[in-house]
Amino acid sequence: MLAETVCSAVSAAGLGIAAITAYRKRFLAATRIAAYSLVPVGLVMTGVVEWVSGIAFKPSVWVGFGVLGLAWLLFMTTRAVERRTGGTRKERRAAKAAQREAVAPRASAPSLGPAPAQGQQEAAQPQGRPAAQPKSKPKAAAPAEDFSDIEAILKKHGL
Repeated sequence: MLAETVCSAVSAAGLGIAAITAYRKRFLAATRIAAYSLVPVGLVMTGVVEWVSGIAFKPSVWVGFGVLGLAWLLFMTTRAVERRTGGTRKERRAAKAAQREAVAPRASAPSLGPAPAQGQQEAAQPQGRPAAQPKSKPKAAAPAEDFSDIEAILKKHGL
């Protein structure tokens, strides 16, 4: 009963403010204020206010809200863990199988082509002098060091 009275008073005050606003020739704003002020009366007439007040004072309802909150928390925790570990079990197995197929058995050994025969190797290099190394330009000071902080950030975020 008290909630219905408060809602009616709020609606009456809102309609009064809407009338003053309309008197100042701000009709669009007055209409908007009138619409907002009629909402509490509409909620009382539909029974929503009585339903909400009935919910607010029952301990079992608050326990139910707590259980819903716990369920939501568990759901969000599992979603976060799933994102961090890479998805479902089926997705992880598929990724592991794809990784195994992508790497060749002897991928760490460089492929330089067939080795020349012993006689051909000696003919290619005259004895007594080692083969001249081609001069290369001095490289920049370790470009890997420049990107190490970026690489660390990417690894931290799992990329």
